[in-house]
Amino acid sequence: MTPLEYQKQLRLQEARRLMLAEGATAGVAGFTVGYESQSQFSREYRRLFGAPPRQDIERLQQTENFIQTV
Repeated sequence: MTPLEYQKQLRLQEARRLMLAEGATAGVAGFTVGYESQSQFSREYRRLFGAPPRQDIERLQQTENFIQTV
């Protein structure tokens, strides 16, 4: 992994954390971690996590809720 790829991964992971833990929207999270383009953020997010931001966060929240009930 190149330094640039590593930095991109860190930024996307932080955006994911902001959306999951703090309830930030994808637009706010993307902008906060340095993306000026919402479409570029969504494209790179999907490439890393396998789903668009909203769908990924909903899936993670459902998994978290399921684990808490077990």
